[in-house]
Amino acid sequence: MRRHPEPGHSVSKSLFLLVAPALSLTFAQSAFILHIEQLQLTNFKNYEQQTITCSPHVNCFVGLNGMGKTNLLDAVYYLCMTRSHTGLTDANVVRHGADFFRLEAMIQKNEKRDKVVAKVVPRKKKEFEKNEVLYPRLADHIGAYPVVIIAPNDTNIILESSEVRRRFLDNTLSQLDPIYLYSLLSYNKILEQRNALLKQFAERRSFNQQLLATYDAQLLDPAQYLCDKRQDFVQSFCKILQKMYELISLHRESVDCRYESRLLETNYEQLLKENVEKDRALQRTTTGIHKDDLQLKINGYPARQFASQGQLKSLVLSLKLAQYDILRREKKMQPLLLLDDIFDKLDKTRVSQLLALLLEQSFGQIFITDTDEHRVTEIITHLNSPFLQFYIENGKVGKGEL
Repeated sequence: MRRHPEPGHSVSKSLFLLVAPALSLTFAQSAFILHIEQLQLTNFKNYEQQTITCSPHVNCFVGLNGMGKTNLLDAVYYLCMTRSHTGLTDANVVRHGADFFRLEAMIQKNEKRDKVVAKVVPRKKKEFEKNEVLYPRLADHIGAYPVVIIAPNDTNIILESSEVRRRFLDNTLSQLDPIYLYSLLSYNKILEQRNALLKQFAERRSFNQQLLATYDAQLLDPAQYLCDKRQDFVQSFCKILQKMYELISLHRESVDCRYESRLLETNYEQLLKENVEKDRALQRTTTGIHKDDLQLKINGYPARQFASQGQLKSLVLSLKLAQYDILRREKKMQPLLLLDDIFDKLDKTRVSQLLALLLEQSFGQIFITDTDEHRVTEIITHLNSPFLQFYIENGKVGKGEL
């Protein structure tokens, strides 16, 4: 573990001076501080038992691929969002051979210290506690400790299906608005039941319009709430995204985004009625907010089809920094920021620009993973920022060289 290294490497300071001051004008100031003081893992992925005392500033996890660096970031994310960022089920998150896992963190929030614990027995039980008080619902915890992660596969937000972009919207809005989260959970549950009913109709070669209408009626209110919130959010988010992208691209390009939903044009009840025969044929609900999309354009052209690799990387960074900023504005605290292997996926210029912004503008607590200890220290040391560096090998966090 390396603490507060002395300056010893150089990075082109012109990059920092060019980008960071301009970007600093974009970000809102936070009223409150949020950081993890200590993190404990038991039977989580490849960690049997591990305790880490964290820096309130920057924490660098350095090690070869497959050693468990990303798993530490995922533990932080899990404690904030009650699930793995990777999309793995709890059964695939628990360490091989174990029948439970446990995560614990001491978290400084504003002027309080919270003890947050996740106790998980896959396929049986999941409990979250704050200060030894059990949450009645997991959803009650989400948003208490806002978090943003930048990961290697984030280009999927742009390149993959609308489902990935909806997930990005839902992730952000669920941390901002508890009613949005509960509406989303309600909508998804009713949607699942409606789809099951449509499959049942097909299997039994029967149809009950009145029974289907009961599910339709239950979908209407949560769907409208979700649609309205997404529309309002995207309008605000787009302005921040545009500023981020223009500054990261040094004003060479422009970006735009738009929320697409049929509910913006047509009453949902009417849409369900118009599509009932199609739904019966396909045995699933073919229209609704679960089909909405976030249209992203660069210089007026759809980013999914026309963006270059460099433009994709700049747009991903802009999306995540805009997400961070809007969470900070609304929550009035600095979200935890997790940077997973960004050095291997971005060129040095973009990495330098990003870290200059993060470190010089006091983003709060940052967790970084990298395979090269010198690459981390070169940039962070130049900015004279306090940090801790941890060496990860086979699910163990220790001191010393790789």
